[in-house]
Amino acid sequence: MGIALLDQLVVQVGSLLALTIPLRFVIRRMTRTKLVLDILVFLTLSLLLFSRGIEPFATGPSGDIQAGIATGAAKAAWWISLSLFLINIIRHFVAFEHRPREGRLVRDLLCGLVYIGTALSLIAYVFNVPVGTLIATSGIFAVVLGLAMQSTLNDVFSGIALNLGQAYAVGNWIVLDDSLQGRVIETNWRSTHLLSPTNDVIILPNSTLAKSRLTNISSPDESHGITVTARFSPTERPDIVVEAMKTVLLGCTKIMRVPTPSVSVVGLDGDAITLELGCRIKNVANVTEAKNEIYDLIYRHSRSQTLSMVASSAKNMLSGPNQTPVMDSAMKCLLTIPLFHSLTENERYSLSQLMVPVGFAKNHMVVGQGSALTSLILIERGVILIENHDGDHRTEVARLSPGDFFGERGVLMGMVEAGDIYALTQVSGYEVPKDRLAVFLKDRPEIAEELAAVLAFRLEKERHLFENVGGLSLGYPPSLSTKIKSLFGLL
Repeated sequence: MGIALLDQLVVQVGSLLALTIPLRFVIRRMTRTKLVLDILVFLTLSLLLFSRGIEPFATGPSGDIQAGIATGAAKAAWWISLSLFLINIIRHFVAFEHRPREGRLVRDLLCGLVYIGTALSLIAYVFNVPVGTLIATSGIFAVVLGLAMQSTLNDVFSGIALNLGQAYAVGNWIVLDDSLQGRVIETNWRSTHLLSPTNDVIILPNSTLAKSRLTNISSPDESHGITVTARFSPTERPDIVVEAMKTVLLGCTKIMRVPTPSVSVVGLDGDAITLELGCRIKNVANVTEAKNEIYDLIYRHSRSQTLSMVASSAKNMLSGPNQTPVMDSAMKCLLTIPLFHSLTENERYSLSQLMVPVGFAKNHMVVGQGSALTSLILIERGVILIENHDGDHRTEVARLSPGDFFGERGVLMGMVEAGDIYALTQVSGYEVPKDRLAVFLKDRPEIAEELAAVLAFRLEKERHLFENVGGLSLGYPPSLSTKIKSLFGLL
């Protein structure tokens, strides 16, 4: 080929590259446009080379140095263009549906093979170096390099195995055999990053994960089982204690109803009856809140049913009927309700004289949705469910246990109930009629403030609960305490 033709080829290839390289940076985020550009550049270079009889996959001339440099530069541009074209196709079309991590791994491996193939082709067809001889003579160097990078390669291949094995994914919560745990926030070729419960980032080499016994709490779904242990004095039959603990789980709002929570007797001796309460929660992040609620309800229900809890050390009772001073049942009920903790003993006694015992059978409807109660009802034993219905759609509003109360909407504001109120278990308690409560509030008007705070909290909770449901109006005055005082003649 003449010198003039070679010079013309160099000018044409140089002009093409000078135009396309800046353009690739401009459209680097436009994958389809960049793919079209790579195709056009590759076809143009192929046309320029093959029209002049230059074969990119053949060794170049060894005589003329100037011709060799020009031809080699054109070949190098062709091979690099081919590699960019192939890599763009791989990144654009190689994908795994619903498995982006595996797709990225395969794409990276294929792109690595393209880079290696391009490098070897440049060595063989541009620099005219026998690749076989080069590989053979670099064997010692490869061994030394492999030994030096043994730890890194171990992490890389462990990462490949973990990715292909799908042991975990970004967003999963995992626990290792040394109790180290956290949520996976990033995984790459060499390491995996976990966000610990204390909000610290833990970086683990993939080789460490590959050798560890790993528990994926987020698989097959985000729900997680928890177990709570309780010990009671053996003064009652185990089946009575079991039924009490089933009532505890029935009153929990932070656990799942399917699968059904369970109560098992795991120990019985002269010191205690030991039970395990098992249930499932929607997310591992809710473990603390769920356990706190279960422990609180264990205390409230065991106290309402005069069951004595014992310490794990032995016979030290934490609560029980023999340790509680003898008092009226109504007074005991008032002691379990935080709303009346600020009352003096005389005031509590005065209020207890206004209370009337009530009881509801299991599954009994206390009041229907849209009706207003005229008494404040204090729960002494059992579980109450409040459930809103809108056609066939039903939404749980609240579950109430010993120490809770309801009816404040109708008594304080004359408002109707947000849902059906019925007894999930046999329920006993006391009611305070509106007219009797008015007499008491005249002496303790600050109780109206506390009742207003409780009502405002419940109304706000209901507003958030139903904001996407519709069909329920939860409007209320901006100052509940003022309205309550006005209704009861306290202003």
